[in-house]
Amino acid sequence: MKRADIVCRQLDCGSAVTTTLRGSGSDEMEWVVSIKCNGCESALRDCTIWDEFQSQVYLICSDSVRLVDGVGRYSGRVEVKSHQSWTTVCEADFDWKDAEVVCRELGCDTPLTLQGALYGEGKLPFGTKKFQCKGTENHLLNCNTSDREENTCTRGKAVELTCSEPDDVRLVDRSSRCAGTVEIFYSGKWRKVIEDGWSLREAAVVCRQLNCGSAAAVGAALREAEREEIAWVIQTDCTGSESALRECKIYYFEDIKFFADVFCSGN
Repeated sequence: MKRADIVCRQLDCGSAVTTTLRGSGSDEMEWVVSIKCNGCESALRDCTIWDEFQSQVYLICSDSVRLVDGVGRYSGRVEVKSHQSWTTVCEADFDWKDAEVVCRELGCDTPLTLQGALYGEGKLPFGTKKFQCKGTENHLLNCNTSDREENTCTRGKAVELTCSEPDDVRLVDRSSRCAGTVEIFYSGKWRKVIEDGWSLREAAVVCRQLNCGSAAAVGAALREAEREEIAWVIQTDCTGSESALRECKIYYFEDIKFFADVFCSGN
């Protein structure tokens, strides 16, 4: 996601929402590159780049809203792009329902905090519109707006938002929420994770994310599944230090595999 954020930033497309890897058997894959970034580069060309045979990267950016200068990917000063220009959002123009829409648009869960000037003012001017979201919209620019009163936004009034991390992993098919087959909510649907390449490193990330203690064991089970369900199955590759499974490398396939089972130590 660090690399994804750099691409979205370079393209002036807001923040990274999702990133996936797809394999391909075509000749198109003969010349591809691998990239390593630290996350602070202004352009992808500033990262370390080398040639290798690798999966292709597919990326979705938020395009019109972003959180900047925060702690982690889910907090920061709210900035909105309208008419191809980015502006800072004023506290007086933004409420809790607006925050719910922004968190949803960025692929996060519900808002946690909403306050002013925690992450600095930035250099952008304030926008001129007051948002009037119902809280159910998928994009902030789909909300109704009204003209803001003059001189209501001064220094120290930039709105700061922190969203909770999305609850996008679960363990199913067993009596305990801390044991079972791994599923990840991906591209709008719960999808099973295949056992191929699965290890205690990946299991440790799942147990940590679910607040289920440490990884005790991993296993594999061939599940009976409808064809539609296994049309997209997920494979992950983790270092073990990630706080959530979505931070690992994620690939998807279209064949039936053994699915990964995880057993955590509990709470």
